[in-house]
Amino acid sequence: MTLVILAAGMASRFGSLKQIEGLGPSGETIIDYSIYDAIHAGFSKIVLVIREATHDHFAKTFTEKYGNKIKLEFVDQELHKIPNGFEYLPEREKPWGTGHAVLMAKDAVEGPFVVINGDDFYGREAFEDIVKYFRMDDRRDAMHCVSTGNFCMVGYALNKTLSDFGTVSRGVCELDENQRLKSITERISIQRVNDKIEYSDETGAHELPEDSKVSMNFWGFQKQHFDVLEQGFKDFLNERSKELKSEYYIPTLASLLMQKGAPCDVLSSNAQWFGITYKEDVAEAKQRLAELTEKGIYPTPIWK
Repeated sequence: MTLVILAAGMASRFGSLKQIEGLGPSGETIIDYSIYDAIHAGFSKIVLVIREATHDHFAKTFTEKYGNKIKLEFVDQELHKIPNGFEYLPEREKPWGTGHAVLMAKDAVEGPFVVINGDDFYGREAFEDIVKYFRMDDRRDAMHCVSTGNFCMVGYALNKTLSDFGTVSRGVCELDENQRLKSITERISIQRVNDKIEYSDETGAHELPEDSKVSMNFWGFQKQHFDVLEQGFKDFLNERSKELKSEYYIPTLASLLMQKGAPCDVLSSNAQWFGITYKEDVAEAKQRLAELTEKGIYPTPIWK
């Protein structure tokens, strides 16, 4: 099992490189907690998707912490890393999106892999649940996971994923009666307005149910899914490479796989989720991590 951590974002709303923001009692980052949980859940390799400008810092820092605990590999996401024959506007600065970020890890992954954001705290139970999904032979046989290419997503309740300090973007999911994903729609500008949760688009404001299942970019895929991901990115570039801000998202891969008949199982997590979208989120994140440390769930420093 390989864990792919997306840590190449620009963090424009946060204002600085939040992937290395010290939040734990000994300055631990959220990535530190994700790696710790992954090791204890049974992952065998970590791949960090970063940027060329931060490559040396990330490689040195995390190798010193975890190089003797788990296999590490670092890959870069950059605008110029696109298939031959495609071009983009020289004025473009925005990365190509989470789908492109995952594609950067193609050569570093050898089997089933899990994708997470580098700035989200998912909770240990979520890592354990997704490992069980791939490793329980009886369940995999019953679901024909190997032969049909099933994949999965850890879903969280929308009302547990909001920020008190601004809007957020979430992949809002529709599930069928078997708790499999029917569709996922990227909604932006989500926030609580009085006693309701709303998102905004070009047509106005729209209410969302409190318990809507949302994707926090915690996905489990098969190695062969990279082929679909790569072809989808080429199709995206054919249509939108000359746009300045269009992005290729992971939910696009999910939709492509489902169109090809691969079911997506949604694992409902009761784990504690939190993130740092805005600077104002830092204080609450520090408090939650301090509480988890005081309860003995995590040591500090976590890499010792």
